Amino acid sequence: MHKQDLKWATLGTGVIANELAQALETSGRKLYSVANRTYDKGVAFAEKYGIEKVYEEIDQVFEDPEVDIIYISTPHNTHIQYLRKALTAGKHVLCEKSITLNSQELEEAIQLAEENQVILAEAMTIYHMPIYGELRRRVDSGELGPLKMIQMNFGSYKDYDMTNRFFNRSLAGGALLDIGVYALSFVRFFMSSQPDQLLSQVKLAPTGVDEQVGILLTNPEGEMATVALSLHAKQPKRGMLAYDKGYIELYEYPRGQKAVITYTDDNRQEVIELGETQSALAYEVADMEKAVLGQENKMHLAYTRDVMSLMTQLRQEWGLTYPEEE
Repeated sequence: MHKQDLKWATLGTGVIANELAQALETSGRKLYSVANRTYDKGVAFAEKYGIEKVYEEIDQVFEDPEVDIIYISTPHNTHIQYLRKALTAGKHVLCEKSITLNSQELEEAIQLAEENQVILAEAMTIYHMPIYGELRRRVDSGELGPLKMIQMNFGSYKDYDMTNRFFNRSLAGGALLDIGVYALSFVRFFMSSQPDQLLSQVKLAPTGVDEQVGILLTNPEGEMATVALSLHAKQPKRGMLAYDKGYIELYEYPRGQKAVITYTDDNRQEVIELGETQSALAYEVADMEKAVLGQENKMHLAYTRDVMSLMTQLRQEWGLTYPEEE
């Protein structure tokens, strides 16, 4: 089988689903089918992108023998119910972050993927943007020396509008699952091992979800990271990696394409630009297809598992649960 033969279905018709349809179009292909809770929205989406198949009932996508890969981009708290059905039906799944609400759900999904011999992955742009592959090669070569410290910022200004998902507890809102997952995935990607020491502070929004968060992480190697998140105050999307012989800065890091290395001994700066922000979904799709075809698996499910473990632990410490967990 070639990648041209792989048939993708989208579950959801939001922003990410549009990007997925466009990503496939750039390689001269189309989404095969669309599943959505609201049939009319599914029809409109299909017409927009020339998709041949729309399911009247959302669950029909799991029963369709033609479908190879399902991209799930519905709200976080619905993921596990769709993951169960998709994986049990033997479909490969690329699931929008955060892949599940907690580690217990993720472990169940991983077990189902193993039992049904399919690929399960979280759609985490950081693992697929070319700039990250290049930076990993540079730091793994040892030219910058050992990692000492990581600093992550991510803040967006969202109105206290309780109808949107950001502050809505019933839609698994809050900073950690929405934007913290990027920062922690970046941390895990560059750290030598999973952090085993965790300290945090949280400020809750009026709805009881996490609005502002500070996290300090350390792993057995003594590498440290600080993460600052906010949903009601703008911050730069900045990642900084401090090594023995220099530090690396990335802005707009969830879909980064440019990094600056400042060398310790002479303050010389080196700019590395690689990949394109707008092609984020195309890189993800390409890596997912390689994994499905058994060529190379760069989906980093082990990192997804580690990050979910950290997020689950943090929410337990804050006493923050979602209705599905009660």
